[in-house]
Amino acid sequence: MERPEAQARRSFGKRFRDSRYLLLLVLPCVVYFLVFHYVPMFGIAISFQKYNLFKGIWHSEWVGFHYYRMFFGNPDFFKLLRNTFLLGAYQIVFGFPAPIALALLFNELRSAVFKRVVQSVSYLPHFISNVVVAGMIVVFLSPSGGLVNRLIAAVGFDPVNWLMLPEWFRSIYVASGIWQGIGWSSIIYLAALTAIDPHLYEAAEMDGAGRFRKMAYVSLPGIMQTVVVLLILEIGHVLGVGFEKVFLLYNPAIYETADIISTYVYRVGLVQGNYSYAAAIDLFTGVVNLAFLLGANTISRKLGENSLW
Repeated sequence: MERPEAQARRSFGKRFRDSRYLLLLVLPCVVYFLVFHYVPMFGIAISFQKYNLFKGIWHSEWVGFHYYRMFFGNPDFFKLLRNTFLLGAYQIVFGFPAPIALALLFNELRSAVFKRVVQSVSYLPHFISNVVVAGMIVVFLSPSGGLVNRLIAAVGFDPVNWLMLPEWFRSIYVASGIWQGIGWSSIIYLAALTAIDPHLYEAAEMDGAGRFRKMAYVSLPGIMQTVVVLLILEIGHVLGVGFEKVFLLYNPAIYETADIISTYVYRVGLVQGNYSYAAAIDLFTGVVNLAFLLGANTISRKLGENSLW
């Protein structure tokens, strides 16, 4: 009689052979994460060192939590944390529901041709570079001849230099992000909507439900599992606000609301060459994001909704 260990090895070998083409397809993704995400994690060590570029990691002086204490004691620490958190929170509060609403509206369109055209148009901003988007924002909001200020002047108001007013930066950033990503992000919700059993809509219609009620009581609950999972992942990136667009739009006049952790890391790490300090700040951000992810997943699981694990 064959031993259990031998049976397990034979079963594993059979599954491996049967799935070899699927494994081959996923191999580039695995290599990508290993090379660009896991191997570089070794560099975390420099956040505990007074890193010297010429001495390298092995011979640089160890200083423990010096750079973490340095960051926590920085007068700008709470400002950077507040600005980053608020931008991330506003993106979740205002940006996360937008593609859900768009997908539900797309699902209600009856003309297949019109639906495809509108969907294609909504996807296009996603493929525009952040550099181009930032340039468009600067041009549209220009105090001298920008489209927005022309409209304001047409109704009798004075032009406004939007990008020099700290109180407007977050609104501009979040609104432009919604415009960029709403169409592309709606794809996954549209895919989830296609998996809903059509008989549920027919049953709701027989019970007298109109289109709005079917949307509220069939479509939305049908994609709630997808919504919860994506929301948890989004909360896990609350401090992971993108660097590029903020860097392209901000200036010293609006540092009060526009300066975030990633732009500060750029200035102290790449511009000033303080790599250890920048690595410490980046690791702190990653730990906080992980805490948010774990917290959101735990709350979701305790509330009886879906969770990542």
